[in-house]
Amino acid sequence: MNAAANKLEEQTLTDRQKAVLDTALQLLVEGGEKALTTSAIARAAGCSKESLYKWFGDRDGLLAAIVTRQASKVRTPAHSDEVVSKEQFVQELNHFAQDLLEVISGEVSLALNRLAIGQASKGDDALGRQLLEQGRGRIGEQMTQLMAQGAKLGFVKVPDAHAAYQILYGLVLKDIHVRLLLGATLKQEEADFKSAAGDAVSQFMQLFENCTK
Repeated sequence: MNAAANKLEEQTLTDRQKAVLDTALQLLVEGGEKALTTSAIARAAGCSKESLYKWFGDRDGLLAAIVTRQASKVRTPAHSDEVVSKEQFVQELNHFAQDLLEVISGEVSLALNRLAIGQASKGDDALGRQLLEQGRGRIGEQMTQLMAQGAKLGFVKVPDAHAAYQILYGLVLKDIHVRLLLGATLKQEEADFKSAAGDAVSQFMQLFENCTK
């Protein structure tokens, strides 16, 4: 990835940059890959192509920024060591679970994943790698740290923090994402994301809660 994209990752996105990326995401939803050009993004966002290149660099840099922007909508604790009570720990798990359901079930994430799958079938795995590294990978790193903190403080008993995160991820999403990608609609109880998230976290805590503490 080029220097411009690397530089962007090291700083906080401005409101203007966030708006531009959200415009790009909407173009993708409405028009697919063909709509996702620098000219179209610049025109729809009311900025110049020069600004896009300055902020995001080449196409891979723009895709990385788009994926990072989408992944940022899933709340994860910036500093897991600030979670010092069991109540905080469970609250963070609930925030994560609810946000994950909302983001993954949204039109933007579905469009990104469908595009990545289509490109991968043609031998182009660039977007797929971005989704894994900049999206799920980053979220996974932060949540693994939270799991390790929870284990350290005795809130849960997990020999492997990353494996525990993966189990939570599975409990939250089940097969929802696959079904949505294939065109299915959510059942009424699944569409109540707050309730579904709470159920998943409760199931996770029942599996891993350290009752000796």
